[in-house]
Amino acid sequence: MFFFIGGIQPKTVTVDKQARTCPSCGHVEVYLKRVDHYMSLFFIPLFPVKRGAPFLICENCNTIIDEHGYSTGAERPMREKRCPSCGRKVDRDFTFCPYCGKAL
Repeated sequence: MFFFIGGIQPKTVTVDKQARTCPSCGHVEVYLKRVDHYMSLFFIPLFPVKRGAPFLICENCNTIIDEHGYSTGAERPMREKRCPSCGRKVDRDFTFCPYCGKAL
């Protein structure tokens, strides 16, 4: 008797190693990821079947943001903007942070 154990399983892949800042909590280690689906045989992923859409996920506050800057389930962009250097809230009109002076 022979049993075939296979199927399609998801696998989270880091797309870009460049760290970004979470617009919700200001955490500076947020990475661009995507969920790909792989055909597997005996729980070993063999080849990709479907590539997912890229998204940002913050491991500090568990916020998931799509590639266009929208939070999951949100219909409008995030209202607050944070400085990528110091993480403090700034107005969307600013091009430089008023706290640390870095470019936004």
